[in-house]
Amino acid sequence: MEMKMSCVCLVLGLVLLMTLSSDAGTGDIDDHPDICCFSFITFKIPDKEILKVKRLHPDCPKQGFVITTPRGRFCMKDLQ
Repeated sequence: MEMKMSCVCLVLGLVLLMTLSSDAGTGDIDDHPDICCFSFITFKIPDKEILKVKRLHPDCPKQGFVITTPRGRFCMKDLQ
């Protein structure tokens, strides 16, 4: 019985260790893109409506910027 209990504890310990060291965890948000744009707007957004500008992650297939406004997020190739 002692042998079975120690094996169970060993297996649970290994599972816990694998879970803590796994790359599938939350990790750092900058390690991978959270949003990539595949279509871009062509109209100009007024400066007073822009709340936030963020460059797309380098791993995105098309490069540009995400512009956050009170109406939502928009993707632009170039800042105008």
